[in-house]
Amino acid sequence: MRPTRKRPATSVRVFAPGSVGNVGPGLDILGLALAACGDLVEAAWDQSKEIVIVDPGHPSISADPQRNTAGLAASEVLRRAGQPDRGVRLRVKKGLPLSGGQGGSAASAVAAAVAVNHLLGAPLERLALLEACLAAEEAVAGRHADNIAPSLLGGIVLIRSLDPPDLVQLPVPRNLHVALARPEQQLRTMDGRAVLPGLIARDVAMHQAAQVGAMIAALGSGDLPLLGRALDDRIAEPARSPLLPGFEEAKAAALDAGALGGSISGSGPTAFALVSSEAAGRRVAEAMATAYRRAGLSCQTLVSKVDRKGARLES
Repeated sequence: MRPTRKRPATSVRVFAPGSVGNVGPGLDILGLALAACGDLVEAAWDQSKEIVIVDPGHPSISADPQRNTAGLAASEVLRRAGQPDRGVRLRVKKGLPLSGGQGGSAASAVAAAVAVNHLLGAPLERLALLEACLAAEEAVAGRHADNIAPSLLGGIVLIRSLDPPDLVQLPVPRNLHVALARPEQQLRTMDGRAVLPGLIARDVAMHQAAQVGAMIAALGSGDLPLLGRALDDRIAEPARSPLLPGFEEAKAAALDAGALGGSISGSGPTAFALVSSEAAGRRVAEAMATAYRRAGLSCQTLVSKVDRKGARLES
């Protein structure tokens, strides 16, 4: 189906939600969007023939468009739309932490890609935008779409394939909430990926596949207890938890406080827990924060619904 052409704009603002990557056992293939946080990108045409990043959103983020996911995604959208020599000015407003495990680099890429697409009159379909964001994310954090896909599409997304892209949007139970606790530490995605095992034992692979299948069944049926039981990652979590002081204590505290299940959000350091209500989320988030404080780490918490809209224009 051809995308519906819209009248090109001269400037736009696009919000893209943050995300939880992996969602436990779904390493690189499951992601969910967070309604309570995200990045905003303002884009406008520029008289130059270059991508100009007026503000990258944080002093630690490069304003070089070849080292910034927003700039890379914008450039890729222009190339795919057949207008690689157009000049675009970008301003990024970060609502997501740096190296915090909440899909910050992905959200910036998605917001920029959608914004530039709207400047052009929206010639590219969502899958083309996904591929543009993949190219940007690959340059800084590796080729995976478990943050990009939910940030772009909203909801909970299964990445069945990347080559070619084949995404499955899964049902979102009405009462599902996410509690997040981000201790005052950082873990770069590339460092979190570097510790992943190169080979996996057969029984671990079978266990992991069974949990992902159970999670999909639970989402389809609304069986939240099953969803919590299936949130059992035996690949990434055991490899990454030694890099994240206080995580194991925070996860145990979340379960004691009534969480359905919990794990590491993306590569970390944010810990997340799935809960059945906002009230339960506040209780679980505070329990995780208390555990981190006992481990000597200050902590910020957030309780969020699953964002169902994905990236969108802001008035």
